[in-house]
Amino acid sequence: MGKRAALHNLGCKVNAYETEAMRELLEKAGYEIVPFEPGADVYVINTCTVTNIADRKSRQMLHRARKMNPDAIVVAVGCYVETAVNPVEEDGAADLVLGNNCKKNLVEAIHQFEEARNGGDPALRTAIAHTHEYEALSITHTEEHTRAYLKVQDGCNQFCSYCVIPYARGRVRSRREEDVLQEARTLAENGCREVVLTGIHLSSYGSDLGTSLLSLIQAIHEIPAIERIRLGSLEPGIITEEFVDALYALPKVCPHFHLSLQSGCDTVLKRMNRHYTAEEYARKCTILRNVYDRPAITTDVIVGFPQETLEEFEETVSFLRQIRLYETHIFKYSARQGTRAAAMPGQISEQQKGIRSNVLMELGGQNRSLYEQECAGRQVEALFEEKNEIHGADYFVGYTKEYIRVAISAQKVCQNQILRGRLGQSVAPHVFLLEKD
Repeated sequence: MGKRAALHNLGCKVNAYETEAMRELLEKAGYEIVPFEPGADVYVINTCTVTNIADRKSRQMLHRARKMNPDAIVVAVGCYVETAVNPVEEDGAADLVLGNNCKKNLVEAIHQFEEARNGGDPALRTAIAHTHEYEALSITHTEEHTRAYLKVQDGCNQFCSYCVIPYARGRVRSRREEDVLQEARTLAENGCREVVLTGIHLSSYGSDLGTSLLSLIQAIHEIPAIERIRLGSLEPGIITEEFVDALYALPKVCPHFHLSLQSGCDTVLKRMNRHYTAEEYARKCTILRNVYDRPAITTDVIVGFPQETLEEFEETVSFLRQIRLYETHIFKYSARQGTRAAAMPGQISEQQKGIRSNVLMELGGQNRSLYEQECAGRQVEALFEEKNEIHGADYFVGYTKEYIRVAISAQKVCQNQILRGRLGQSVAPHVFLLEKD
């Protein structure tokens, strides 16, 4: 009987892409991919370290794998092992540790470990801070065969005062355009109709290659079978009238823009080492709204940043109420060892973070509902992905270009099809009927 491997992903869309790529590496090597349950011979956990909670979940999943099969090889991969290497190795949770830029060596590392079990170095890492090579990972398909993440960039040079990711991922490294295009074509040949461009700092794509993100988007747009291009998280600085006009000229680009905010207060933004003001961020939203009709703009906000006064927090509340974004993802500040913010005086209590988080989540829900109400009755196009049961009835569920979730009766199979209709009534929280003409 062949070897069985189980994978578990934690963290961002980049991690999700890399987990899919490692799954394919194992499949090509003859492993049977099985659920993350007892019975696997190899467990691969792609870890995350963006918050303390992410660290804890990474440790928990490693220990869960060890309990599920004490004789299995447990492999810890990714960001957590870059920033907390000794705890991973010392507590015995992982047999094998692979740092970032070493995931491509997964199968070889497992085989070498098997040959020298309980002997040799169980860790494989590069000096990530000095790495200039983009790691050669790729995927050919996704389980859904509809929408695929497409990683085009790694690393970050920003060094925001709260963020450990530049230390875990290294400096900016862009993937060659020809490699991106080849992967996009392969995905399209295998049924994928939408690609989501992802990276650790997507806006910096091409800065090390003498090209740009816009140039890459334009090249992908020329692939006939790719019908939608969705963009991952962008920095506000990339949004200019020229950039947005160029995107608008590409009808495959979805009017769904995730612009990282983090705070609506200028003094907090300065302590965070974010290089814009709230007014400048609002101007970027205006540029998008002047070109696109009701674009979906989403963001991330951190509450309880060190020294954040109640007045500063209220500035963020007021700003978010004014700017009215489609979705706001709220994160309570998490001190990361080695970052400047962790050493700042005036750390906010967990109780206060919780109170402030609840305020912003409620406001975010109100803004989301307002946006969806504004879109009601509009003509939209939806790409349907999967069959779901909603209140006892079967529906096919998918997303509009704005990433509004829609449903249509499952009487007719429409998986992986793009259908046009009006955005109708709600059938579940934030799920709307697509009413055909």
